[in-house]
This record gives sequence, C-alpha cells and structure tokens, in this order.
Amino acid sequence: MKEINLNQVRQAMKQLGTATKSQIASTTKLSVVTVNSLVKELMELKELVEDRMVPSNGGRPATTYRYDYDFSLSLIITMKERKGNDLVVATVINMQEKILAREEHVNPGLEREPLYAMIARLLTRYPSIKVIGIGIPGQVVEGEIIVSSHEKLKGLRIIEDIEQQFGLPAILENDVNAAISGFCAHTRTNDPCVLGLYFPERFPPGMGICLNGEVVKGKNGMAGEIKFLPLDVDWYSAMDQEKFTDILCRIIQILTAVLAPDKIVVYQNLIEEEMWSRSWDSYGSAHTLPVLPEIIFQDSFQEDFEAGMRWLTLKALEPSVSI
Repeated sequence: MKEINLNQVRQAMKQLGTATKSQIASTTKLSVVTVNSLVKELMELKELVEDRMVPSNGGRPATTYRYDYDFSLSLIITMKERKGNDLVVATVINMQEKILAREEHVNPGLEREPLYAMIARLLTRYPSIKVIGIGIPGQVVEGEIIVSSHEKLKGLRIIEDIEQQFGLPAILENDVNAAISGFCAHTRTNDPCVLGLYFPERFPPGMGICLNGEVVKGKNGMAGEIKFLPLDVDWYSAMDQEKFTDILCRIIQILTAVLAPDKIVVYQNLIEEEMWSRSWDSYGSAHTLPVLPEIIFQDSFQEDFEAGMRWLTLKALEPSVSI
C-alpha cells in the first residue's frame, strides 16, 4: 500500500510541477499525515526538492515542493536509412519529454562498436539515464531480430547485449508500432481501433495496430506484416502511382473487412492526397465495404516514430505496483 500511495504522490507531482503538502493531499485524496511521510521519502530520493514559501490563509507560510523532471532520464535510439546511409539517432529526454541532447551519426552496417561508444559517452554525460529505448525497422522473437527490412539487423540480440554491457533496462520496439503509438499519444485519440500503414521507398510496407490504446503485436510480434499479403507485389522495385494506388485500395479493403478500424493513418510519399481521394471514391463505388474508416495521409513518419519511442520509453520508467 505504501508503494501505491508513493506512486500516487509521484504522479500528482509530475502533473502539478510544484505544490504544497495540502495541495498534494487534496489531489491524491490522501491524508496530510500520509503525504508528510511520502514527501519526506521522495525528498530523500531527490525526486522532490523544496521550492519556495507561499502564504497560507493567514497562517504560517507553507513550503512548496517541486518535482525534478531530470531525476530520471531516458536515452532513445532510433535507426533509419537516409539517402542510402544507415543513420543512428540518439536523443536524451527528461520526464517532461524535454530534449536535453540529440545526435545523428552515420553508422555503415550499424556496427556495434560505434553504437556502444556513443551510448557509453551519453551515459557518462547524463548519469541520470535509467532506461534505453531502441526503435528499429524489424521484429524480435525471443530476443533475436528475425525480420527486418535492413538485412544488417537480422540475427542481432541487441537488447540483452545492451543490458549486459551497460546494466540498464532496455526496451525495443518496431518502428511502425512506435509511430502509431506516437500518433495516438499526441492526437489523444479515443478511437478504439487505429491502424498505421508505412510504405518506405524500396522496402516492404509495415503496419501497426493500436486497439483501445494498446499496440497489438500478435504471435512472435508478427501482427501487421502486410508484406505477406497475397498481392503479387515486388516491394523492392520502383512502382508507378497508378499501381501503388490500386494496391493501397486493396490493402485498405482487406484491413477494413478484417478489423473495421476507425482510422487508418497512411505514411507514404508516392501519391498526393487528392489523387488518392478520387481513386478511393471510385474504388468504393465498385466494392462493398463493411465500414468506411477515416483515412489520414501523414508525411511525419519519423516524427511520429520518435514521439512514440519517447512515450513508450517514459512509460517503461513508471513504477509497476501490484496490489
């Protein structure tokens, strides 16, 4: 019970930023006596610090306490390709998602030594880092990356390797799953079913499924591997706009029939939204669909990918308290 109450105070202070003990008690519905004890403990941990004195309804001034958002930091690493180069992006954030550091490095072959040297340097510079989040274009089964559009990632056991090397918990997420998590988090959508479709250039597509606020991963994390749909498409070759539009219409028809989503977010840069709207209207008039989802074209895949990794990594910092 103490850990549950402590976490209540912690969450209240994260939201309030600064507060007196009586304000904390009012927010958490805990007694002032209980709050006194818990505030003392959080101050000993240096998670809370004294801030300033404020008037207190004619009585003695009351002390306000400030939450230290830099108490726990996260290191987020995303891997992507830009103009044929393997790129690693490292970002350090605090618990307000404030970016304290951001670096981009070309890492041909995604080699282990430069990656680990970068992590070690950032951990030395920011010793309050308590978790490492890694976003990749791939899927992990029993700790090993077995599916990826980047051949160099296959076979790596990156999570257990990083945890052993640096002694910190690490989480790994697929890029499309992270992107749709980021989209849902920053748009604050309440829709029960939101899908994200990502069509990178010259690589197979991927899909993320967000159901009631949680990403659905399926057996071995393979939910959303739409490149295996029987569409007879060579995803590694260039595709004209007409063919891509037809394939996208067919994929959305299949997904609508199976999942009946509220929204489908499409990340692509092959066609304009106006062209898509005409084609989809024509396709819909020739094919019966069980529902008509809202289809949203986005050109912010990397932004949503990184936003999702920030959200997922900060979530991993939340204490897990069981009753």
